[in-house]
Amino acid sequence: MTPVQVTPSALARRFHQICVAVVTEALEGEDLTPLQYAILAYLYVAPDIDQNGLAARLGIDTASTSQLVDQLERRRIVRRRVSSEDRRVRLLRLTPAGTRLRERLHPIGRAAEVRILGALEPAERQHLVELLLRVLQANEAYARPGAGRRKPVRARKTEARKGKESGDA
Repeated sequence: MTPVQVTPSALARRFHQICVAVVTEALEGEDLTPLQYAILAYLYVAPDIDQNGLAARLGIDTASTSQLVDQLERRRIVRRRVSSEDRRVRLLRLTPAGTRLRERLHPIGRAAEVRILGALEPAERQHLVELLLRVLQANEAYARPGAGRRKPVRARKTEARKGKESGDA
């Protein structure tokens, strides 16, 4: 095995890399990315979720979510409609074809999850999921699109200048 630094962030990055690779391999020939597959899964269990809520669940920005939904809508897998309560809100749901696709792919997705955690006993798998969930919930403030990205130099200088100006007042 390639040496990996035994820190939470390094291990989490490698775990994410493995998850994406295994799911991508499992979806081979389906013309779906792991994020598109995740959209199918979310909309299957939460039909009529709004696009912003879906973005939050996926942990990606709303523009990327919109692009992914556009792609699935063109394939007639997802249907988008305007909310009757707020015309700015777009509600999403699977089409009948999208539902059939998700139901057909569900066992493939579950098998991919089992493959990812195959080194663990069933009780250990459940325990790992529970621990990951606890860590995510405790750090939810950091689970947002763009978190951890370094701001461009210009933005950092502008913020520093504003900080100095407000400190001088």
